[in-house]
Amino acid sequence: MDTQKRILQFVVTSNWVLFAVVTIAGFILMPKLFALGILAGGLIVTVNFYLLWRTLKKAFTPERLVSHHVVMAKYYMRFLISAIILSILISQHWVDPLGLFVGLSIVVTSILLATACEFKKLIFKEAI
Repeated sequence: MDTQKRILQFVVTSNWVLFAVVTIAGFILMPKLFALGILAGGLIVTVNFYLLWRTLKKAFTPERLVSHHVVMAKYYMRFLISAIILSILISQHWVDPLGLFVGLSIVVTSILLATACEFKKLIFKEAI
């Protein structure tokens, strides 16, 4: 269980660090709409990740065991709300779609970094 908590903490921390670094770099180096896309996409995906974590944590707490239907309903509700927000942002030309894509990739990048770090630990642990 300690490994799972460490990985989750790494992903959460790296989400916010990557989000801040990429957003600041976007505002410094890229056009305003692109940077706003990074900001919007990063916020959407980070908030969704947090809400998913909270839903699953509550669902698997022994005294509050919840039906999988509730978990799936919340998931699809978040998905629908995110889709509506994304379609409004793109259709109203408030953000650049490529910047939005970069922002939406932040959580995936954090998970890939966590996986690479854990894989590295396993390899070097085996080598010793």
